Amino acid sequence: MEKFVINGGIPLRGTVNISGAKNAAVALVAATILCDEPCVLENVPEISDITKCLKILREMGAEVKLIDRHTI
Repeated sequence: MEKFVINGGIPLRGTVNISGAKNAAVALVAATILCDEPCVLENVPEISDITKCLKILREMGAEVKLIDRHTI
């Protein structure tokens, strides 16, 4: 695990974007087939597991739209 050691008297400021959890995202994609209305999943990581799940959903007849890199 990486860590950053910061020496100095200046307070840290800023933001960090955290990507979605892989295991949770895969389960949520699969769970969308239980819904009878559109679902929007945000903060979805770009990983092969998600790509494969989306391909399976499409082959099952689901309509899948990629809104942006991390929103389905």
